[in-house]
Amino acid sequence: MRELISHPADLTPTTPWQDTVWAYTPEETLVDHTTKARLCVATLLPFKDRQPDWDGFSKSVRWMQQCGEHYGVEMVFVLNADTGYIFDLSDELYAEVLKRFRAEFPNQKFIAGITARGAEKDEVFKAERYWPLLDIAQSHDNGEMMIMTSRLLNLLAPEARRDAYFQIAEHITHPAIAHALEPSFVPWASPYEPWLLHEIANHPKYVGGKISTLDEPHFLYWAAMCKDLNLPFAPHSGDDYGIPTAIRLGLPLLIGAGVSACPLIAAARDMWLLDSVVDKKFKTSTGRFDTNVYKLFEAFQSFEDLVFRLDDRLSAAPYKHSTAHVLHHLGLIASPEAHPDCKDLRGPDEAQRMEEALRRPRRVAKRLGIPYFGA
Repeated sequence: MRELISHPADLTPTTPWQDTVWAYTPEETLVDHTTKARLCVATLLPFKDRQPDWDGFSKSVRWMQQCGEHYGVEMVFVLNADTGYIFDLSDELYAEVLKRFRAEFPNQKFIAGITARGAEKDEVFKAERYWPLLDIAQSHDNGEMMIMTSRLLNLLAPEARRDAYFQIAEHITHPAIAHALEPSFVPWASPYEPWLLHEIANHPKYVGGKISTLDEPHFLYWAAMCKDLNLPFAPHSGDDYGIPTAIRLGLPLLIGAGVSACPLIAAARDMWLLDSVVDKKFKTSTGRFDTNVYKLFEAFQSFEDLVFRLDDRLSAAPYKHSTAHVLHHLGLIASPEAHPDCKDLRGPDEAQRMEEALRRPRRVAKRLGIPYFGA
């Protein structure tokens, strides 16, 4: 029986999770029925006739705000992240999204996706590639910066990768979230090992991180380490195949699924709480939580499994196009059209596939009295 690492001083840059106690912490010991954590939604920028559909953009944001207000869930809008086509947006359009959002929603918190610009021909990592988007996003108040990984950043050895994150932090003036991009979107990506996570979690600029992987429960590892060591760092689940896990653990979600299934996820956040929690909006009058939440978990999980299904390249990146079809079905945007430069597209039958995907969650929503999800 081998001894597992439980103290951060014993970690090395190459220690794998499987050598730590946090890789074997059961979810049951982390369950939290008292915390209603925030829902960060990777907000879609819809298009019509190859141009941004600003009316649809605003309408979808207001719809999600309405869902959050109904269930008392804090909503944070993730702008220019994967759902917002960050890799296709010009700097000018990136800036316009933020400018329009702040003008129309002056008090609403946002998270801005930040990635490297112009690094395609670089042979070594250059932190200054992050400056253009940082400068644009940090010109606005009440925002957080999500530092997304990039190929050359991801290729660095653990210590050099830590130093790179710290170098980027020198240019950060707002709270920051470190984003461990999952291999299901880009093949070169890799999540953090325990030493790197601990280093980033203790940096004063990084207040949280996003993690989602399909093959290993890294979110549980992060949650276990941060809780055990009382780290000042909030793990955000970005795994759209594991939304119930974050709800059960009372931890934030940072997901594209928050756009397509917003009322269902907001409802589940509230249903999971005990009646004794002041923030609970709809109490059971038993002192307990609403066990109907388990059926709701099943409903939106089956829904998102189809929205985020893997394509022939084993990539989930076309979920942006599926999300547009869902919002179109819900009457929130005028067209399911994607960004004109987006290459991650679904097939011509996607409208029908998303209509079928909506049947089960709509039925459950009706049964549970969840509003704002269509007839």
